[in-house]
Amino acid sequence: MNMRYSVAILLLPVIATPLRLLQAQAPADSRSVWDGVYTEEQAKRGESVYHKECASCHGDMLTGGESAPALTGGAFQANWNGLTLGDLFDRIRKTMPQSAPGRLTRQQDADVLAFMLSVNKFPVGKTELYRQSEMLKEIRFETKRPPSKN
Repeated sequence: MNMRYSVAILLLPVIATPLRLLQAQAPADSRSVWDGVYTEEQAKRGESVYHKECASCHGDMLTGGESAPALTGGAFQANWNGLTLGDLFDRIRKTMPQSAPGRLTRQQDADVLAFMLSVNKFPVGKTELYRQSEMLKEIRFETKRPPSKN
């Protein structure tokens, strides 16, 4: 019995080390729109682009028009809930503006998305929203604020 106990103690570092390595390699908690993923300045730039390029269809207040859906409010948020900002960015990038899809730069698309997040009352952060959809796919669009991590 004592021998088994000794072997177990000797093997503990051999077993624990790979477990610690796995924990170190595990991805950090994923982010959501509630983590402040855009800046106020970016949203202001996006507001300017939005009014020039998007408002004629989606309305001055993002409430939608005859042929364009609202970009704010419950229905909009429900449609995107559970998806990622990358999904929304790709939709904007590939289909908007309707008269010339893909005409805007990635920076303009990201700025418009930041404006949309601000109008939808998601918190401002200290870094600008990414311009790459791959990175935006790591940010979840969640309609409800997740519980505090404290």
